[in-house]
Amino acid sequence: MTNDHKNRRDGGITLSRRALGQAAIAGGVLAGFGRAPAFAQGTVLKVGVLLPRSGLLAQAGQACQRGAEIAPAVLSELGYKVEVMSADTESNADVARSRTEKLINDGANVIVGAFDSGQTAAAAQVCEQRGVPLVMNIAAADKLTEQGYKTVFRNFPTSTMLVSNGMALMKDLFAATGTTPKTAVFLHANDTFGMANKAAVDALFPKLDMPFQIVESISYDPRAQDLAVEVAKAKAKATGAELAIVTTRANDAIMMVREMVKQRWEPKAIVSPGSPGLYDEQFYKVLGKYSDFAITNLPWYDPKAAMTKRVEAAFKKQYPNDRFEGYAFNVAFTFEAILIAADAFKRAGTAESSAMLAALRQTNLADKLMVGPAITFDEKGQNTNLVSACIQNHKQRPTVVLPKASAEADPVFPMPGWGKRA
Repeated sequence: MTNDHKNRRDGGITLSRRALGQAAIAGGVLAGFGRAPAFAQGTVLKVGVLLPRSGLLAQAGQACQRGAEIAPAVLSELGYKVEVMSADTESNADVARSRTEKLINDGANVIVGAFDSGQTAAAAQVCEQRGVPLVMNIAAADKLTEQGYKTVFRNFPTSTMLVSNGMALMKDLFAATGTTPKTAVFLHANDTFGMANKAAVDALFPKLDMPFQIVESISYDPRAQDLAVEVAKAKAKATGAELAIVTTRANDAIMMVREMVKQRWEPKAIVSPGSPGLYDEQFYKVLGKYSDFAITNLPWYDPKAAMTKRVEAAFKKQYPNDRFEGYAFNVAFTFEAILIAADAFKRAGTAESSAMLAALRQTNLADKLMVGPAITFDEKGQNTNLVSACIQNHKQRPTVVLPKASAEADPVFPMPGWGKRA
């Protein structure tokens, strides 16, 4: 594991009187930041997209990358001009830091990324030092918008928001099906995201008046070769427990369900209060019928939105052999992050950092994909308007089952046992 050395290249120092004036203005606005690149007035926004396209999180990173690859053409139709510059974090925070530096040095006006909270935190430090905007596509750890940073903007729920919204939807699920569990076990990854969700559950659960008790929380290494020990422990604890609450990624979600089937542990439901994995295309491809009836409570795309239809059409054109819904969550949030940057650029009329940051703070974007109100940011750079839906796998497809007004099918709870799947 090596860190790339910073590669700061200074150009000539002969400046006109007008250029000196502009530099002075930019310097005043960016006071307190590190040295940021000076961007000329231009017609194209250079977006550095930072994603884990290899390593542990490669499946999710590659799904997000598809959103970045279709973005320029879709946005061009809407009058936005963007150029995407891509970099692979290799699922490593140190690499994420060095690749962020390189993207900025190579001319990126804004950074988008990085799916994983730990890697996003590394990128955020660099962007803050350089005075370059960072628009997060997916990253939930609360601390990312609690550091006092002036350059970060997150159009994604915090772990606290995910858990709070996800638990509320569990109550709706129980009411809709007439079945209420009394006990649950919580299985979660021990990475930055998993531990942030664990902290949110610990803090919020006593306040949410949930009808069940969490009898134990079990953490695991998402890089493990199998989860036999953890599932066996959960099964033993779950002798009287009825619900499996999980925080996963695709790989460990697959390992977890495989072990549940192998060990014949059949909880009444597998429910995630906002983590990936259970709705990823790889989850369906590997597990087949065993992927059905798993539930994830999280923000989801509005299939009726005009922007969704544009993005879906572009996706099907570029990836005719793939199902849009299997990639849509990662595609949608990555596309929206680039859209947010492009919208700010269009309003600012320049890619210069201080103007972009000011425009991002004034974001009010209603023409988007995800359900809920217009995208806006509070003083911390957080979009607090995000809402969640209850997504259940029906016939190996992520399907909205709650809220009822948006439902494509009725929720199934309890789920059928492993041996009763068609």
